[in-house]
Amino acid sequence: MKYLLLSGLLCAGALGATAQQNLTPEMLWQLGRVNGVGLSKDKQFIVYTVGIPDVAQNKTNTKTYKIPVGGGTPVEVASADSLVASDRTSPDGKYVISSKEVKIKKVFGSDFYPSLTKSNVQIYSSLNYRHWDTWEDGNFGHVFVAPLVNGKAGEEKDIMPNEAYDCPQKPFGGDEDFIWSSDSKKIIYVTKKKYGTAYAVSTNTDLYEYDLASGTTKNLTEENKGYDVAPAFSSGGAMAWLRMKRDGYESDKNDIMVTTSLGGKVNLTAQRDDIHVESFKWSEDGKYVFFIAPINGTLQLFSVTYPGALAVMPVIKQITKGDFDVSSIVAQKGNTLVVARTDMNHAAELYTVNTEDGSLAQLTHVNDAAYSNIGMCKTERRFVTTSDNKQMLVWVIYPPNFDKSKKYPTLLYCQGGPQSPLTQMYSFRWNFQLMASQGYVIVAPNRRGMPGHGTQWNEQVSKDWGGLVMQDYLKAIDAVSKESFVDKSRLGCIGASFGGYSVFALAGMHNHRFKTFIAHDGIFDFRSMYGTTEELFFENWEKGGAYWEKNNAVAQRSFSQSPSNFVDKWDTPIMIVQGGRDYRVPIEQGLQAFQAAQLKGIKSKLLYFPEENHWVLKAQNALVWQHEFYSWLEETLK
Repeated sequence: MKYLLLSGLLCAGALGATAQQNLTPEMLWQLGRVNGVGLSKDKQFIVYTVGIPDVAQNKTNTKTYKIPVGGGTPVEVASADSLVASDRTSPDGKYVISSKEVKIKKVFGSDFYPSLTKSNVQIYSSLNYRHWDTWEDGNFGHVFVAPLVNGKAGEEKDIMPNEAYDCPQKPFGGDEDFIWSSDSKKIIYVTKKKYGTAYAVSTNTDLYEYDLASGTTKNLTEENKGYDVAPAFSSGGAMAWLRMKRDGYESDKNDIMVTTSLGGKVNLTAQRDDIHVESFKWSEDGKYVFFIAPINGTLQLFSVTYPGALAVMPVIKQITKGDFDVSSIVAQKGNTLVVARTDMNHAAELYTVNTEDGSLAQLTHVNDAAYSNIGMCKTERRFVTTSDNKQMLVWVIYPPNFDKSKKYPTLLYCQGGPQSPLTQMYSFRWNFQLMASQGYVIVAPNRRGMPGHGTQWNEQVSKDWGGLVMQDYLKAIDAVSKESFVDKSRLGCIGASFGGYSVFALAGMHNHRFKTFIAHDGIFDFRSMYGTTEELFFENWEKGGAYWEKNNAVAQRSFSQSPSNFVDKWDTPIMIVQGGRDYRVPIEQGLQAFQAAQLKGIKSKLLYFPEENHWVLKAQNALVWQHEFYSWLEETLK
């Protein structure tokens, strides 16, 4: 096995070399990152952006292009604004909506004591004092509406005055959280109208309708106690949105709801137990909803009929099939959809899809030249029998030019979530092609807790993190390790988030299977996690309650499965990665794990990123991460 430790981290060689090479971190960080914007106003072009990382400047430079829907030569344009219709302007062209931060709550010492201007204290009386990677500062995102006068916005009006609620939602909401109704008379917006501790323990997010004429607001989804998000109107005026039923459960079955022409509500995807919708888009004629959902270890494109006023069962059709992911829907023109597509060997490019037969054709070719010089990795589906006699899909990824007569070090990859799909994704950090290209066989099980294999399978991880799911991991690595090409003396185990927790847990139960571990932002101690994480609804659901609930058998079993309870069994080298601004899995988790390993005399390393959150986003930090990752494996899997 050979890893290319390049001396010039900031000035890697060009990707245009003629000989095929194995993918390196430097090559990965030269690839263009394609993102579809939409269909041009004249319906002739697809507009998209390409982000190119600038490692030297530690940023990403973005360019905008247009390309004919039917394919052709892309043309760089100044921006998408003049080409793609703005959904911020009302359909009748009379108003425009926007969002801005509004100071509502006092937080800082100077807020309470204006004369003490040099005070930097922060004062809180409830939870949600920090979220994801940001401390609460008393500002809340609000929606504003203004009349358009001669093409310019007039006086703005806050439609959420004096409310301590956010729209767009924090931390990841955007323009999709507030939209115009088809008749331009109303604004539909998404928010969770809870504050402080109530906000931290609930997922009850609703759709609100603001009437321009009366200035009144009403809750459109009051009856549902879980998530209601992503509203969108059809050309005929019907509204669709995504719904989860249960409060506090962020990974509940995600269904498409629609309003009927008679004013009722219909669940379009309730009939399919295996369908957990990721995103959707109305068809041009309003007769269908196209959507993306995980299925059998991939993300695929589906359609479902809109029944209108008819009392008929919606018909679901899977449009695409294959070992790839359809990761987003960009636009439609007639029978052609434009989507983003990835697989484990290729970053996202835009493709056209024939909605009749599901055939795909590549539209953009941003990274073709780069990939023509990079060795590809074979990906293979396997099915492994679990400890409870279920059939579990396991992805196996092989190095370029794989030779089954040789023996390879092998890595068990543990997915995060816990309830996120493990599909033909292309990550710029946990990149299977990059891992395999360094000479490793990768074993990536679709263990229980992953959508795309039925709701029961998806839910079996909750309240039992240390149970069957851990056995799934061990069954997967044991099954693949029977192959002659696996060097069983050089097995590693890696993962982030729930995957990082899985690494910590397996370190206490692997029975000498693994020679090394890497855990990134993993949960090590359940009690301190419960006491410092921000979205308490997650902990309450996944653990079944609080650790002090002595009569709650479910919660007590859950907390007994904390990896910190089994450190006495740790005996294997481990590298621990921790983000300083990760408030979902806070800093004490990584520090406790590292301290435990050091005090036990176990070979260990701490990789601490003070300014990174749950992810590593900055280019130079990411390259350090990659090099440390593979250096550790090289050092401990000799």
